[in-house]
Amino acid sequence: MKFSEHWLREWVQPQLDSQALADQLSLSGLEVDDLTPAAGDFTDVVVARIEAAEPHPNADKLQVCRVNDGIQEWQVVCGAANARAGLTTALARIGAVLPNNFKIKKAKLRQVESQGMLCAEDELGISDSHDGIMELPAEAPLGMPLRDYLGLEDTILDVDLTPNRSDCLSIAGMAREVGVLNRVPVTPVTVQIQEIKHQQQVQVKLQAPEACPKYLGRVIRKINPQARTPLWMSERLRRSGLRCLHPVVDITNYVLLELGQPMHAFDLAKVHGEIQVRMANEGEKITLLDQSEHSLQANTLVIADAQQALAVAGIMGGLSSSVDAQTQDIFLECAYFDPLAIAGRARQYGLHTDSSHRFERGVDFALQAQALERATELVLAIAGGEAGPVTEAVYPEYLPQVAPIRLRRQRLAQVLATELADTEVEDILTRLGLELTSTAEGWLAKVPSYRFDLSIEADLIEEIARVYGYDRLPVKTPQARLGIQALPESQVKLARLRDVLVTLGYQEAISFSFIDPKWAQAFAPEQAKLTLANPISADLSVMRPTLMAGLVKALAYNQKRQQTRVRLFETGLSFVTATGQVQDLLQTPQLAGAVAGSKAPENWTHPTQPIDFYDVKGDVEALLQLSGPLQDFSFKAEVHPALHPGQSARIYKRTAAGQQALGWLGALHPQLMQTLDVKGPIFVFELDLNCLRQGQVARFQGVSRFPEVRRDLAVLVPTEIATGEVLDEVRRLGGTYLQEVVLFDVYQGPGIEKEVKSLALGLTLQDSSRTLNEEEVNQQLAEVLAGLKAKFGAYLRS
Repeated sequence: MKFSEHWLREWVQPQLDSQALADQLSLSGLEVDDLTPAAGDFTDVVVARIEAAEPHPNADKLQVCRVNDGIQEWQVVCGAANARAGLTTALARIGAVLPNNFKIKKAKLRQVESQGMLCAEDELGISDSHDGIMELPAEAPLGMPLRDYLGLEDTILDVDLTPNRSDCLSIAGMAREVGVLNRVPVTPVTVQIQEIKHQQQVQVKLQAPEACPKYLGRVIRKINPQARTPLWMSERLRRSGLRCLHPVVDITNYVLLELGQPMHAFDLAKVHGEIQVRMANEGEKITLLDQSEHSLQANTLVIADAQQALAVAGIMGGLSSSVDAQTQDIFLECAYFDPLAIAGRARQYGLHTDSSHRFERGVDFALQAQALERATELVLAIAGGEAGPVTEAVYPEYLPQVAPIRLRRQRLAQVLATELADTEVEDILTRLGLELTSTAEGWLAKVPSYRFDLSIEADLIEEIARVYGYDRLPVKTPQARLGIQALPESQVKLARLRDVLVTLGYQEAISFSFIDPKWAQAFAPEQAKLTLANPISADLSVMRPTLMAGLVKALAYNQKRQQTRVRLFETGLSFVTATGQVQDLLQTPQLAGAVAGSKAPENWTHPTQPIDFYDVKGDVEALLQLSGPLQDFSFKAEVHPALHPGQSARIYKRTAAGQQALGWLGALHPQLMQTLDVKGPIFVFELDLNCLRQGQVARFQGVSRFPEVRRDLAVLVPTEIATGEVLDEVRRLGGTYLQEVVLFDVYQGPGIEKEVKSLALGLTLQDSSRTLNEEEVNQQLAEVLAGLKAKFGAYLRS
């Protein structure tokens, strides 16, 4: 919010200079972004009048003006289009110094002497306007220094308010704040109740009282269409960043800045029938004051008459009912709108106005009558007219209900780390406008209607600390007794899992938890999708059912930037719902990875090899062995909609309760890669993080002093039998002597039948109490071969 320091000091007089005042406001939480002079640094610029203006004899766009400064007349050559006889303007006389040290000297323009310069606002640093030379009121005293006439020895404060402090979006609110901080009285503007000169009224019907529980209006007739906004008002508006449009419009803007209540005025001749405050009809059209056309949505509150929407409530008025140079009768209105009914609506139509900025943060719901009287007073004083009675429509049950807040002395002392005297606390809260009632443990505070941000005890403590002064509070290191949480020894730390993957050459990625609906459908077509109600964008509107989607998208992003070897992993939540509703949402911690490119970085020691299924399987096994021996895990060929049907496996963990599904591993489906425009092969894995972190406590086992025996077997099994099933069966049949079984060769080809494959197994047998003899070893191997034959039809290769 921008405002004039002079204007503020009419309400409150702190004994501070401009910089000290800005520092004080910033320290209290109202950050002052900028302090700027009301005008640039210039001298000897006075009010003057153009007595005559004639075309320049040697230039088409120049005029030779005879200018009177109240003492004598000067000849000035001017190129401004609005230079004309009778215009009162600003004259920089010879010897004047303008901003940027620009000195005015005698000059000749196209062989005609010029004795000074007629100034535009931007040339004096007053504003950025360069539409022409300044146009001052005709009654401005000639020869008076312009700085004195416009009161330019002023400073403009630009305060960046946080959304909760809507009460300070006005001079009245700022004055209250300054008065509290400096313990000085505030002198508010005196509002006079205006005499009723006629009985004409416009009936008001509130059809959406939840959104607009209070609406006031008044008819003012016979205003002067030729009235002009007075200089004092136009200057205050200009210094607040608003330009003058029409006296009535300027008055509503002025009251908005002065009191914080947005207002609007309709041309009464353009209003048909009663005023209706209702929700818009879907697709209803309106052209706003900025001449933008909008098709309204049904969630938008409008001010309408019997025929059409006249304004988008709380945002902007419509062009069809606007006040113009021919307006003689107006309907002046103001209202209280529920912040939730206005929040987001301006942005919905690509708008942002001073009204919407205030209404969506909260406007004092007790301010409307005062604001309407103040605006009426200004209209009658500036444009004349006759005021009618106030029409008020209100639903008290929908107005904010302000509940008293309990403040405890003990809690106040605990949070602020100091004890304040009761008189100090009561003084601060009373100056803030709260009504206090003493209780045994503290106070009960009734909050004023303009403080929307005060609702709980912590808010009052914050206000006391802010006004008392953060710099006056003691600095104490907080102390707490924190019990160390037990970390189960069997639980695998997430950091260890990350370290393993980083050691294997992976890089951790963090992707969005919401993804493109097309990607969600591609990776989990059979799952219901949880759609966001208010997404950032259309391609980030669905909660991810799997982490693989985000990782593959990140991998594709890298591929398109010439990164051919990519290894990514991510930990996070997947969001699965059976019905697409949040009520049955299941959030599961997952660890996922995506790999593409060569097996190893390019180097001279060996040729470049593309990564394959078993390379990624080895990476996954490096993770699994943190949770227990690898024989507790199995990879079974199963079908996943996003994976290649011939290169996909589901991972299971053997537990006491049976086989527990742990995750998936496989190559991305070729059709999916084509749809997503990525280069393959791409291998992905996704593991249940909770299951993965369930490890085992290490147990000591002594090393046997007796020799081990190694026997190698080559068995022929049908090709459809999974090798993992064979290894599991060998481990089961090996008994207590079997220490390790290793698969060191798989062969299919000449020398054996087409329907079988040869598995070469290395079995290591050992006993911890004695040396095994040949007969015991052969007996154990015979049992293994017999068991494999019985279950799989396997037999020893000759």
